[in-house]
Amino acid sequence: MSYTPMGDLGQQGLFDITRTLLQQPDLATLSDALLRLAKQSALADRAAIVLWQAGHHRASFYAAPAAGDPVTSEDETLLANGPMRRLLSRPDALRCTWQEFSETWPQLAAAPFYPPFGRYCLLPLAAEGRIFGACEFIRNDDKPWTEQEYQRLHTFTQIVAVVTEQIQNRVTNNVDYDMLCHERDNFRILVAITNAVLSRLDIDELVSEVAKEIHHYFRIDAISVVLRSDRKGKLNIYSTHYLDAHHPVHDQSETDEAGALTERVFKSKEMLLLNLHERDPLAPYERMLFEIWDNKIQTLCLLPLMSGDTMLGVLKLAQCDEKVFTAANLKLLRQIAERVSIAVDNALAYQEIHRLKERLVDENLALTEQLNNVESEFGEIVGRSDAMSNVLKQVEMVAQSDSTVLILGETGTGKELIARAIHTLSSRNGRRMVKMNCAAMPAGLLESDLFGHERGAFTGASAQRIGRFELADKSSLFLDEVGDMPLELQPKLLRVLQEQEFERLGSNKLIQTDVRLIAATNRDLRQMVIDREFRSDLYYRLNVFPIYLPPLRDRPDDIPLLVKAFTTKISRRMGRNIDSIPAETLRALSRMEWPGNVRELENVIERAVLLTRGNVLQLSLPELTTERPASQPVATEQAQDGEDEYQLIIRVLKESNGVVAGPRGAAQKLGLKRTTLLSRMKRLGIDKDALV
Repeated sequence: MSYTPMGDLGQQGLFDITRTLLQQPDLATLSDALLRLAKQSALADRAAIVLWQAGHHRASFYAAPAAGDPVTSEDETLLANGPMRRLLSRPDALRCTWQEFSETWPQLAAAPFYPPFGRYCLLPLAAEGRIFGACEFIRNDDKPWTEQEYQRLHTFTQIVAVVTEQIQNRVTNNVDYDMLCHERDNFRILVAITNAVLSRLDIDELVSEVAKEIHHYFRIDAISVVLRSDRKGKLNIYSTHYLDAHHPVHDQSETDEAGALTERVFKSKEMLLLNLHERDPLAPYERMLFEIWDNKIQTLCLLPLMSGDTMLGVLKLAQCDEKVFTAANLKLLRQIAERVSIAVDNALAYQEIHRLKERLVDENLALTEQLNNVESEFGEIVGRSDAMSNVLKQVEMVAQSDSTVLILGETGTGKELIARAIHTLSSRNGRRMVKMNCAAMPAGLLESDLFGHERGAFTGASAQRIGRFELADKSSLFLDEVGDMPLELQPKLLRVLQEQEFERLGSNKLIQTDVRLIAATNRDLRQMVIDREFRSDLYYRLNVFPIYLPPLRDRPDDIPLLVKAFTTKISRRMGRNIDSIPAETLRALSRMEWPGNVRELENVIERAVLLTRGNVLQLSLPELTTERPASQPVATEQAQDGEDEYQLIIRVLKESNGVVAGPRGAAQKLGLKRTTLLSRMKRLGIDKDALV
């Protein structure tokens, strides 16, 4: 059928209708205007616009009933399977009565869109030969439309088609524009956060910067980055709380992983979003959030920080207002978490590189120190005496264990050499032994040298330093002159020995270490404990396996061997060719007391090599004047007739009531040093306690 609406309505009528409909901003008001025009023309009691969504096979319904608010319903399957589908299959206008409508679409007739009516008319909305919807007109009575009325309905429909298409285009353009603006803003946020965090290689600075940016763009007030600690089952939490927008509170703490929300994210590697109530079972960090924000309900968002398939940590966001975590914000926060993951990965890698670099520097310094000192030590243990054989047996027994060893002996007896032998024979010999002389280090720097320090820990600490305990991990640490360690530092040494963990100066982070300690001293630690100069608990911890090194005067059989070894080593170092040592020289050296022990002997040989001209060692030094027969002790108390050295010491000890040191002690009466008398008593098997 052909319609000529212009001829029916006239130019002015058509213009007024078109202007009215074109002024409508959206489909709801358009349907309302359509109904008013239809009622003014007595064409319909109800009117609606139905739009077809071809991609989803659904229909949207926009109606303005005679009374009440406009009805808008989208994606209605019932509508899609009703008269609209008939119109798409047969593009002609659809007209029917209520009975025909309810019989054909009974489910739709029962819906609230269609209360009983008299007459129904559905006309197609088309553009460029494509039907994209329809206009519905309904009369409450059973009066059919005349041809002239039908032409007017068709005119309304043609105008509505043009206006609907314009509204849809405008909405689509606005949506696209808004989407572009939103994507542009998100891109700017991502760029800003990326630039802010990727240049941060310190974890504390990185977290502070992340918190600053997230608070600025999302108004989130509690931001944390949670990383696994070096300690098993522990988490390090780097947090920032904006109690005051201009003065955020930064904090670093350690907590148990078990029972924390973060544990769930570590296991699932998925985002966790939930509302947390005060009555919920809370981990310490979540409990702290309630205390900070006056026990308000907390909305928490935990985002995994991933590097490939590796879980680095968790970005934890908390806010009292749950509206912050909208779908759009969550999408953007996921993208931010990806950038933060890269920054955390970089910071951790830099931290590890810096740690290894500092360790390498310190190892090189320690190795250089050992290489510089090796010239003053003999290259191997020299000695065939019974006393040295007993020492070497003890070394062999204890080397394979991880027990603490305490090497006792006078200065210059070769305690470090024995420590090296223990390390070389142990299972830790794959790594070098670390050593430290407690007497050579100022008391103020000893703690830093042992345990290391962080940057800024004290004046002059411009960089992080790794201590000897950290360097000696999986190896042995030799503490020489441990008796000279300051009393206030001894509890820290005891803690490391017991717990195998310590903290650097200026840090509260516990560092695990696996160190086998070998200590040495020339002092009487037992007497120092009595005099309250050394902690008893540390003494007992060090004295697990004591090894006593005899002085050189108690092993005269080893002196010729040592003289030959030193002569060969020193002459080779000086470019001399000395291949002969007079027997008288060896006998003279064997009769000397050697208060400086092996070190003194080496120095005497070095001077002799310097003064020798030719290939025969020339020894003409003042030290030879101090010689005396080894069998006759220098004493103010003379041996009685038939009394040997053993009997002399026994008698003097009894006369002194077992007192060794002091003005009335046996050592003073015999004209000996206390340590010399004790070593002779040990050699001769004398127990002073059994004499009293």
